[in-house]
This record gives sequence, structure tokens and C-alpha cells, in this order.
Amino acid sequence: MNKISRYGLIMVAVLLALIYLPTFIWMKARFDEVESYYSHGYLVPLVFAYLLWIKRDELRKCAVKPAGLALLIFVPALLIHLLAYTFDINFLSGFTLIVALFGLALYLYGTEITKKAAFPITFLIFMVPLPQVMIINISFKMKMMAAQIATSIVNLMGIHAIRDGSIVYLKPDTSLTIGSPCSGLSSLIALMALGALYAYLVKMSRTRKIILFLLSIPVALAANILRIVMLLLVGFAYDAKVATGPFVHGFLAFLLYVFAIAGLIIIGRMLSWGKKSST
Repeated sequence: MNKISRYGLIMVAVLLALIYLPTFIWMKARFDEVESYYSHGYLVPLVFAYLLWIKRDELRKCAVKPAGLALLIFVPALLIHLLAYTFDINFLSGFTLIVALFGLALYLYGTEITKKAAFPITFLIFMVPLPQVMIINISFKMKMMAAQIATSIVNLMGIHAIRDGSIVYLKPDTSLTIGSPCSGLSSLIALMALGALYAYLVKMSRTRKIILFLLSIPVALAANILRIVMLLLVGFAYDAKVATGPFVHGFLAFLLYVFAIAGLIIIGRMLSWGKKSST
């Protein structure tokens, strides 16, 4: 089988996009939701394209050996997508897109190129929203955990605080409700994507890359707890209205990402330093 032409590849991409158009429309709706947990979803395809672009020279040097048996991956993925669309299981349809891309890459180009493109394709998983029921359940548990830990930290700082469910009482006339946006799930998903990207781009062993990615999870959780602690401190110093106001709330949300990204960079440097010191 000869190498597919550029125009042929564009045609295949257009056809695949048309097949998955209902899934893309569903994703866009989830991205645009108020207080969406996947507002970063628009950036994921851009990162996917960028990662392929920076590897373009490597990809050109790879041998093109199409694998016909890859249709056993591609075709079932499309069939499952059809079933998922029929029964309105949108998140499953989104995941089949990633499987279909792997099958298509193998079918058109073979193993060597597919290995080079494996991470960019896998990275697309961060734009596929999880089911709402799962999101609500995880978000609730994370919210309770973050509220409890933040309350304990504030108490250790000498400020008497009592948590009742998701409400933290600081003073007789001051209480803060830790809402779902403060659960940290949105920042966790975004920072896991960032951690995966950072681990992929940094030069270190595969084991260290995996460790760096896994550590993005506690870093994201810790940054969110720190944000809630700061909100409680502002609420105690002033009042709940100031703490939950758009300026303070937005500024602390920005700081969350600053702290988390700084933490990831520090951990990455430490892992890289450990590599250098051992050589």
C-alpha cells in the first residue's frame, strides 16, 4: 500500500470529523457550561496539533508500513461510536475517537509513526468530559475533603472554625459555603493535562516522567486547599461577602494555578537534578 497523499489525508480527516460531529457538538456544549469542569477542552486539540508539528521531522524519517489488520481496531471503534450515539452515551463516543485515531494511524502509516504520535493522540483524552453523574459524585467528595482539611489548617493557625457539611463557620456572623467550583475538580483535570504535557516535553527517563505526572495530582489538590484556606482567612479578616466577591475569588483562583504550576516546575527540576547528580 502506498503512502497516502496529503489531499487523501485531508479527505479522511474531514470524513472522520463528520462521523464524530454529534460528539464534537456535545463536547462543545460541555465546554461552554457555566462553571464547566472542561473549559480547557478547546486547548487540547491545539496542543495535539502542536505536538505533531514539533515532531514533524521525526515523523518524516519514519518508515511508512501500513498495517491492514489495524482495521480490526478502527472499524470496531466506529461501531461502538455508532452504538454510543444511538443510546446517547456521549462520553463513550468521545473515547472511541481516540481508539479510532490509533487504528487509523496504524492502518495508514504503520507501527513506527503511530508510536511517535502515541502521546499526542492519547493527550486528547483530556478533552473528553466524564459523565455528569460521575462528575457530581467526585466533585462532592473532593469538596468535602478540601473543606475539612482547610478548616483543620485554619484551626491550627489559631482561628476557631467549625465545618458543618460544606459550610465553614468562622465567627458568629461569618460563614462560608464551599461550593462545587471550590472542589478543585476543574483545576485537577486541567493540571493533570498540564502535568502530562510537561512530563512529556521535559528530558528525563520514562519512570521519572510517570512520577512527575502522578505528582501533578497531589500538587493540584494541595493548591486548591491552599486557595480555600486563603478564602477562609479573608472571610475571617473581613466578611463572607468580600471573600466570595468576584475580585478575591477570581484572584485566588488565578493563584491556584500559579502555585500548582510552580510546584510542578520545582518537582520537575528536582527530578532532573536527581538524574544529573546520579550520572
